[in-house]
Amino acid sequence: MAKHTHPIRNLKNKIVDFFRENALDLFPIRHSFHELKPRTVACDLKAALNVTLLTLPQGMAYAAIAELPIYYGIVCSIIAGIIAPLFSSSRFTILGPTNATAFMVFSFFISHPEIDQQSKLLMMPLLVFMVGFFSIAGAYLKLADLLQYVSRSVLVGYITGAAILIIANQAKHLVGIAEPMSEVSAKTFFSILKYTVEFWDHYQWQPILIGGIALSAYLVLQKRFSVLPNFAITLTIVSVLTKLLAIAQPRLFENIDTFSAFQNFAFTPSLPLFDFDTLSSLFGVAIAVTFLASLENTVMGKSLGSRVGERPNVNQDMFSVGMSNIFASLLAPMPASASLTRSALNFDSGAKSRFASIYSAMMCLAGFWLLIKLPIVENIPKSALAGLVIGIAISLINWHNIKICLRSTSDDALVILTTFTATLITRLDYAIFAGVALSITLFLRRASKPHLIEYEMSDEGNLRELDKKKERPLPAISIVHVEGDLFFGAAELFSTQVQRTASDPNLKVIILRLKNARHLDATSVMALEGLVKHMHAEGRFILISGASREVYKVLKHSGVLETVQKDCDRSLGETNVFIYSPSNPNLSTRDALIRAQELLGTNKADIKIFYDPAHK
Repeated sequence: MAKHTHPIRNLKNKIVDFFRENALDLFPIRHSFHELKPRTVACDLKAALNVTLLTLPQGMAYAAIAELPIYYGIVCSIIAGIIAPLFSSSRFTILGPTNATAFMVFSFFISHPEIDQQSKLLMMPLLVFMVGFFSIAGAYLKLADLLQYVSRSVLVGYITGAAILIIANQAKHLVGIAEPMSEVSAKTFFSILKYTVEFWDHYQWQPILIGGIALSAYLVLQKRFSVLPNFAITLTIVSVLTKLLAIAQPRLFENIDTFSAFQNFAFTPSLPLFDFDTLSSLFGVAIAVTFLASLENTVMGKSLGSRVGERPNVNQDMFSVGMSNIFASLLAPMPASASLTRSALNFDSGAKSRFASIYSAMMCLAGFWLLIKLPIVENIPKSALAGLVIGIAISLINWHNIKICLRSTSDDALVILTTFTATLITRLDYAIFAGVALSITLFLRRASKPHLIEYEMSDEGNLRELDKKKERPLPAISIVHVEGDLFFGAAELFSTQVQRTASDPNLKVIILRLKNARHLDATSVMALEGLVKHMHAEGRFILISGASREVYKVLKHSGVLETVQKDCDRSLGETNVFIYSPSNPNLSTRDALIRAQELLGTNKADIKIFYDPAHK
């Protein structure tokens, strides 16, 4: 019985050790209570007011992008603004709905026309809960650290493509064809564009006028007075102007399409409805939103942290994204992520602590209460909000970053063009996966090229690169210096290059110098085992010198060490693996050469060793 429970006990211990080693701070805000000083609070309140004036209209805009009730965006901002600072490491990041995640939600549901609006609202809590769960799991697995291997070209390509999609999709409100567009299935940019053009005879000049005024005013204000809350200012002015026009010319403007008042909603927390079929259908988009939210959060946290000399814990921040989405799923099911614009505004407005986010959320709550009590929302024209959303989308197209990605390297150009194209022809979650997959593939291609150089021992006892025009000093022995990553992607190339060296029939012993070899894994270990067995079958040998403790442990745990040591008499102290010595880097290679001569039954060469600390 003990034999059966032993593996289970080991597994339990490994799980406990894993969570102990990857522990996150479950309440990091407790370290910030000392910052609640009058001067700090005053700075945070000022920043919070500026952020609130942007958050309220942006929340409505992003909910409109996702084609959800517009109060979802505001309530999600309130929840995320309170929850995120409790668990994050970054003190400036503001969480809530963003255009990128909102449009990914829209892209998923528009590709499933069989899902009506009521079913969509029932599925959203589960989707947001899944995003929260995946984010928390990813934080404990330290997956946020892996985001550094995803090219920024992916994000630039995705945001650029999403911006163009936002413009195309909001055009239906701008030209007054939302109703006929709702009756057709437009899933991609080209299909949206096709139907927008086909319905030209349904265009209305009134929404074009109102939306055009909103868009123009917003762009002018942003250019000349970028520090002002121009989104809120423009939306207020255009809404008042539309109301005045409706009073002055009721026949022309009384039927302008506006939003419904905030009614018929409940704030009773409820768990999502778990259904395995729904869970399965949402899995892909939930992973995509999780990735995008974590990427946005990491980029924003690092960017703002670097401006004050701080280095945020990206996994702790990913944990805060998860907790924000878990709580959002209970009340306002809309994905929460780090907002680039609101976070930058928070920092530029002089925020000093994470409490600025909480203050802003409380101000948003007060603003939301006013929107409920006062007749404001029902006087906001949909075309005006569409014009402002288009203005935001235009600002997302960063030509400077696009030029950098296109001109830096051919790989970056390929990644940004692939991601951008994918956003226009398929669902956005597929597009982000395509960009990430290509980015990682290109990275692995570059990383999976270990350098193998044949060395010789000089008369002075130094290792030096062998001149290919010369013969080996010891024709039966080759010293091969291996440098680079030896993970699964490099295993085949590593094996092929060593086999090429071993093809010399005079060669009896190959010394693999692994001093600078890294990340040995199962695939490369199996390739090494195959080489050792092949050489043994022909009466030849492979020795390993300069092996790090990490490489030695991998060989030992995998069992391949026994294969390498097969012909050694351990009672006599013989070995075929020589550990790297920091005090004398060439010592292990000298010992391997001595062992090679023992295997060949000769001591023809006088092996000296010289160590120059300057060439360590």
